[in-house]
Amino acid sequence: MAEKHYVIVIDANRCMGCHTCGIACKQENNLPDNVWWCRSLTVGGSNMDAPAGVFPDVTMSYLTLQCQHCENPACVKVCPVGATFQDPESGIVRQDYDKCIGCRMCMAACPYTGVRTFNWEEPRWSVEHALGSANAPVHQKHVVEKCTMCQHRLAEGLEPACIDACPAVARHFGDLNDPESKVSALLKSRSYKQLLPEQGTSPSIYYLD
Repeated sequence: MAEKHYVIVIDANRCMGCHTCGIACKQENNLPDNVWWCRSLTVGGSNMDAPAGVFPDVTMSYLTLQCQHCENPACVKVCPVGATFQDPESGIVRQDYDKCIGCRMCMAACPYTGVRTFNWEEPRWSVEHALGSANAPVHQKHVVEKCTMCQHRLAEGLEPACIDACPAVARHFGDLNDPESKVSALLKSRSYKQLLPEQGTSPSIYYLD
């Protein structure tokens, strides 16, 4: 068991699908064009920001999706070279780009569709200079990428960029092993759900009802 258990708790009632978390993530980590580690999905109609149902009986909500940083990660079990691993101090599921051989076994094993991307070509950017932190991962060709919970920010005592940027204060970060943490208090006081619990992966992303 990891020394800490970092989790993200998302208040689904406060999330307004503004995509600020995804943009903050993309800038902070200098993500290449067409690469997103955090996405806001519309729970409703077939298109973004489209409600389900027929007026006036319509419903719509949002689901922000990223790597679930599972306690029992399927991706770690199948990686043949140890490039996908679970940090023993934080519980965060990480990628070692220098070890990655591009087999994409982690992508095949992960039950959460779309939380990883594979760089088929040399990464490209629409702007001529790097954005975000100088300590963010250096992107490479033929490797798998995903959310790191902003590991470089955690090393500096900061929270992930998506947490700081959320204008609705819908996202919360902390150590679930600390009973006094805000995330522990939220999960004790509110009902919540995790994605695909039947898969047995024990995700570290919680969605408050």
